[in-house]
Amino acid sequence: MQTLLKILLRYSNFLVFIALEVAAFMLISLNNAAPRSSMFSTANNFVAWQYELVSNVREYFSLRSQNELLAAENAALRNQICLMDSTSKADSIHYESAKVVQMTTDKLHNYLTINRGSRDGIQRGQGVMNSEGTIGIVRTVGLNYSVILPIINTHTNLSCRFAKNDYIATLQWDGKDYRFAQLVDVASHVIVREGDTIVTSGLSPVFPEGIPVGIVDNCILKEGDSYYTIRVRLQTDFKRLKYVEVVQNTHLQELEELTDGLD
Repeated sequence: MQTLLKILLRYSNFLVFIALEVAAFMLISLNNAAPRSSMFSTANNFVAWQYELVSNVREYFSLRSQNELLAAENAALRNQICLMDSTSKADSIHYESAKVVQMTTDKLHNYLTINRGSRDGIQRGQGVMNSEGTIGIVRTVGLNYSVILPIINTHTNLSCRFAKNDYIATLQWDGKDYRFAQLVDVASHVIVREGDTIVTSGLSPVFPEGIPVGIVDNCILKEGDSYYTIRVRLQTDFKRLKYVEVVQNTHLQELEELTDGLD
């Protein structure tokens, strides 16, 4: 306290000068139309900026709520389609919407975490997708959260097919660019063109058939090679990923038990 008093006494003349300057400015502004108008204009601009800031913040959180609602509605719509589809096993599939709370895209073994866990019916081995296409496979499950191995993980293999001719191939990632993956095991006798659409094969219980995976971006067949070198541009933009849907196949455990030990 004594230190504060010493400082005030030391700079008392300067502080009095500042106070007089402020008082003089206020008197001039209140008694002169032009300065008063300028002061009020500045104040109004500041208040308007504050209102705009508050409005933008409210709009941001409102938009986030709308996105969450839209994700839930998309999942509900898929569930209704599955219930109406009496010509296939689609009625065994349920979609659970979730939000991505953590994610990497620049590692060899990328992962993402969602805010759904065992209490929401999430199980290891379930597929994860969104409105754009395939995302990955559930690896570990907690009570409230789950960790997903995305298709941009060098440990992930995805069974795919060409939409135009149903030829089966495997999608793998080389760990370089999150936007692209490689399609392997495509024999030289198959006609492959840039722009060909790649979808899920449906040969595993992880994903239903026909979920978008990507588009052939580049294909090379060197003379004498038995297989193509194919680069696929992925449908999912992992840098913008916020909401996903977990594919819950009620027959998943039964199918895995039947094939367990066959490899």
